Amino acid sequence: MDHYSELLGRCAQLPPLRTAVVHPVQHTVFEAVREAMEQHLIAPVLIGPAAKIRAALAQAGERESDYEIVDTEHSHAAAAKAAEMAASGVVGAVMKGSLHSGELLAAVVAPEGGLGTERRISHAFMMLTPDYPRPFLITDAAVNIAPDLTGKADIVRNAVGLWRVLWGPALPRVAILAAVETVNPKMQATLDAAALCKMADRGQIAQAVLDGPLAFDNAVSTRAAQEKGIVSPVAGQADILVVPDIEAGNMLAKQLIFLGGADAAGIVLGARVPVILTSRADSVRARLLSCALAVLMDEGRRRGTLK
Repeated sequence: MDHYSELLGRCAQLPPLRTAVVHPVQHTVFEAVREAMEQHLIAPVLIGPAAKIRAALAQAGERESDYEIVDTEHSHAAAAKAAEMAASGVVGAVMKGSLHSGELLAAVVAPEGGLGTERRISHAFMMLTPDYPRPFLITDAAVNIAPDLTGKADIVRNAVGLWRVLWGPALPRVAILAAVETVNPKMQATLDAAALCKMADRGQIAQAVLDGPLAFDNAVSTRAAQEKGIVSPVAGQADILVVPDIEAGNMLAKQLIFLGGADAAGIVLGARVPVILTSRADSVRARLLSCALAVLMDEGRRRGTLK
């Protein structure tokens, strides 16, 4: 199945998602914005210093009349305004423009912004690669640096919610990754993996099947799991890969993208609206996929399948 076309096709049945594009003051931002507009994925609202936005539009060859602009003094104010508009329902998603991810996410989690939930925010990459028979998620490779057990539990819950919006109502198979597939008291990742699995057994993490610790090969290769004698409903067929820290996740995701030819869509979860983090290094397909995830998450919230 062409999962890329299938996901964009599902979005074609939905209205464009009104999206705050935060501080889009470089012309390169409008590559992604224009593509998403033409695919009817988003209806952008540009937030930031109006003069700089107009200059960037002109440099990109875009018509100012095609866009709604909300003037703010600087990037920090733009991020705060986007959070305010999202919290009040004026926009349904937030997209990173020409500012650091940390600055944008600080506004998203700020108590006064109104976008926070009971969960920690986290990032997920949706990966499409010819070397694996199904789409899968990698989390967290961009937001939480070294999450503790409580943080990892929220990371899992967030990813499960996204997966079920995309491919539910089946339960996703979640592999908690470590360097080895046995519990080792000297390796915190294996202890956390075991604890997360027990939390799932006790209903503290719901709507998913967890196993771990699993090494990466055991998680994605049935043959590797069999050779190690691992009997598991997750091993060899994981839908979600939960990494121990940001360094492991970032390296894994970028290896798949730049050496494995994978398409990757990135989205921030755990806030009241999806947050689209695009990079100048992203392909057009990756940017469109990221917007598609936001559209489908918004639809999931409207239908009540995502909190």
